[in-house]
Amino acid sequence: MRKTAWWLRIRNSYWFLPTVYSILSILAVGITTVADLFFIEDFAKVIPSIFLTNRSVAMSLYTALITSILTMTTISFSSIMVVLTTYSQQFSPRTLQDFMSDRTTQHVLGVYVFGFIYTLCNLLLLTKDKERLLASPFLTVVVAITTLGFFVVFIHHSTRWVQVNNLIGKIQHETYDVIGKTFSEKQYDVFQDWDQQELDQVQSGLDHVVHVQRSGYLQHIEFKAFIQWAKQHKATVWMHAQVGDYVEKGTPIFSYTAEQEEADINETAGLNNMIVGKERTSLQDIEFSIQKLVEIALRAISPGINDPHTAINCINRIGSLLSELGHKYKPFKYYTDEDEKLRIILMPKPYREYLYKSFYQIRLYGKHDVSVMNGVLEALYKTALVNDGEIREDIWKFSVYIIDGIKDEGYHEIDLNVIRDIASELAELCQKEPVI
Repeated sequence: MRKTAWWLRIRNSYWFLPTVYSILSILAVGITTVADLFFIEDFAKVIPSIFLTNRSVAMSLYTALITSILTMTTISFSSIMVVLTTYSQQFSPRTLQDFMSDRTTQHVLGVYVFGFIYTLCNLLLLTKDKERLLASPFLTVVVAITTLGFFVVFIHHSTRWVQVNNLIGKIQHETYDVIGKTFSEKQYDVFQDWDQQELDQVQSGLDHVVHVQRSGYLQHIEFKAFIQWAKQHKATVWMHAQVGDYVEKGTPIFSYTAEQEEADINETAGLNNMIVGKERTSLQDIEFSIQKLVEIALRAISPGINDPHTAINCINRIGSLLSELGHKYKPFKYYTDEDEKLRIILMPKPYREYLYKSFYQIRLYGKHDVSVMNGVLEALYKTALVNDGEIREDIWKFSVYIIDGIKDEGYHEIDLNVIRDIASELAELCQKEPVI
């Protein structure tokens, strides 16, 4: 269980892929050096002499390529700084990690690291007794060409990332994936309802409390391993925090009731199934993913930028995410093992909370702009159109909240007519009386 949390931290760190490329470069150096030392005579018999390289040519080649790779790396890091500055000033600081954790960015820098280490090691191993070489110089040329190709890819990649529409689209598709994983088929059983008598019995027996050992955001819960931990100790766990919550060191993070004595239970192993970090992440946090789009929209409607079309684009994408969430949303509260024994109780966020977190700030800061508020109502209407039942009821109640916020803004009659039209369609869809 400790290995799971450790592996997630390592895999999602920025230096993971460059480290992998570094190890591969050292292995490549070893293989090509052995080939040049022990098999060069065999190569020389079957390969034209034009493909063989002497020591002086190899040294010139390695020296030039080291300088070239360092130059490309410097330009690439300069491009990264430009992208990060643009994100921080115009979009949202929360989107910085999207670019830095993007696999294309990490693979490019990994290739640079591979090329530099491989070429430098070959230069250091270029002793006087190596008069004829084949494998090392040939592979060095291949690495140089590959590095140049990745440099071109990275320049194109960077220019696309600074385009706000591409960023918005990428965040949207990543959030689709988070929603799908959250409410997809599980490797364990989840239920929305449970026997109330058993729940009362569990709640009355929660005499063991586990406290978080560091302050930060709850980033991830490895439910399968956590359920196995609870099963191993014949315990039922009541979670006090959800993914995305900020927890202070020493505060309760979960309580449990167990048939075993507390001294026989490894509570640290249970805590190791949760990752608490300094920042929120999009691993399991739907709200945080939506919040990125909200912040881009807020920056767009600020007086310094004044770009309502970008804000409306974000609002439309948020509406699409809320529609998708409405289709798949299920308030899973109870997690069981393979024997259908209750192991974890976690109160999920209601759908109305996702609605509120999506638009309440836009309502506050964008209510003076009729195009923005009309975009919010249109997004709510389209979301209600493809959902029904409790989801549609939540959307209507939230729509009333939005409309109440703009009634006293002093809109011109023409602007009010635009708002009334979409509000009337929404009221008719929800079978309610118009409120404006």
